[in-house]
Amino acid sequence: MSKLKLSFSCWNYDRIQPLLDGRVQPEGIDLVGFNLPVEETFFRMLRHREFDIAEMSLSSYAVSLTRPERPFVALPVFPSRVFRHGCVYVNTASGIRTPKDLIGRKIGCPEYQMTAPVWIRGILQDEYGVPVDSVSYHTGGEEEPGRDEKLKLDLPPNIRVQPIGPAQTLSAMIADGDIDAFYTARMPSTYRAGVPGKVARLFEDYVPVEQAYYRKTRIFPIMHTVVIRRELYEQHRWVAMSLYKAFCAAQQATYRDLYVTASYAAMLPWLTANIEEARRELGDDFWPYGFAPNRATLATFLRYHQEQGLSKRRLEPEELFAPETLESFKI
Repeated sequence: MSKLKLSFSCWNYDRIQPLLDGRVQPEGIDLVGFNLPVEETFFRMLRHREFDIAEMSLSSYAVSLTRPERPFVALPVFPSRVFRHGCVYVNTASGIRTPKDLIGRKIGCPEYQMTAPVWIRGILQDEYGVPVDSVSYHTGGEEEPGRDEKLKLDLPPNIRVQPIGPAQTLSAMIADGDIDAFYTARMPSTYRAGVPGKVARLFEDYVPVEQAYYRKTRIFPIMHTVVIRRELYEQHRWVAMSLYKAFCAAQQATYRDLYVTASYAAMLPWLTANIEEARRELGDDFWPYGFAPNRATLATFLRYHQEQGLSKRRLEPEELFAPETLESFKI
């Protein structure tokens, strides 16, 4: 039986690598892998739908579900999850010392709709009393000028968003004081950890803050999911479960590899201690795939998405994924 040849674009994560190198093969599918930076994958998939399967910004995917064509369907697979308290940067001369000091300020973010700032804005509102509409947002390239929103947005009038100049970058603007703070996924080049300068983290000692947030909320923020082109899914419904099983198998292989103590699988001097700490804080399955263990986190994100003007109605978590993947089958 010949296999269905499908293209797949994703960053080279350890939990994805077994799929890209062929150690794990989805049933009935021959994957042609593309190892691309996330911004490139998202742009090419959202603008041109170049791949059959792709890593996708959770926020961009949610925006796409509000459009009539609904071009993608997702799997409950989450290649990227990141706590985001450590991703709020401030100009050190701005006088911002606490989250409440952000109110009334000029905030940079590469794109208003990108997932990391959605989480940051939601957390700042829920946990620190910083309303989403209490600041102005300035969007554009972080290190290179000319970045635009990948999807056209229709925001309510109380959300103030404007692009920066065609030659400006947000990394330079925060250092120069042209913006007061910066919500971003990538560390700006004008910030250097542990070195006094013009740019600092709002939560410089962010790990204990993020751990306390998890203990309170049980939320480990989801950044990205994996999507299939909807026309492919409708033509071959079996593809969703075949891929989902393969992603889970690849993740389980990575869990095992990371806890091999004879020789470390990643370049971290205290890798075993890091894994054991993650298990103590988040449980043995500290990076869960699947719908049920992530439903509450997804519901919180979708609430933020609507509150921030990105969804006209609040999507339900069940709407995000191929129905076949919502339940576990038993043998």
